[in-house]
Amino acid sequence: MSMRNRFFLALALVAVALFIISASSQSTKGVKMSTKPSDAELKQKLTPLQYEVTQKDGTEPAFHNEYWDNHKPGIYVDVVSGEPLFSSLDKFDSGTGWPSFTKPLEAANVVTHEDHSHFMRRTEVRSKTGDSHLGHLFEDGPRPTGLRYCMNSASLRFIPVAKLAEEGYGQYLSLFAHAGGLPSERSTHR
Repeated sequence: MSMRNRFFLALALVAVALFIISASSQSTKGVKMSTKPSDAELKQKLTPLQYEVTQKDGTEPAFHNEYWDNHKPGIYVDVVSGEPLFSSLDKFDSGTGWPSFTKPLEAANVVTHEDHSHFMRRTEVRSKTGDSHLGHLFEDGPRPTGLRYCMNSASLRFIPVAKLAEEGYGQYLSLFAHAGGLPSERSTHR
């Protein structure tokens, strides 16, 4: 093999390696993970509050969290696994100080369990793959479901409509187009 052919072969191998590295670093950006990261990885990835809420079943303060008053169009995914969980189209102002939704975006990604902590009987909401504590489910929400998924912002990551495709959630763009075009920043119902 000539020196020139070796050079082009080496150049092609470098290009393929860079492509693979780039694709693998982007694959965890938006696409949901198939397994939960290890505890050590979670402690590195999450803020102390996110770790406390998702892994230790904590609760963040009402009215002092990132998404309770977010009215931008988009979806909310599990901060641990990236699983799509809720849509701004189903978000409403419950007056509780936490983001509240009438239903999940993907019901298969949400699991409920009875929670008897704090001398109460409640329904806990967790993500399926990430097994993240998300919040609680109550039967005092608005129509049509009558449900209130009361979630912790610390367990969620918001992806605005403009970034859905870029983040790997482009399949949800049609929801916002079917809702009468792309909603304005204040159009989600309260």
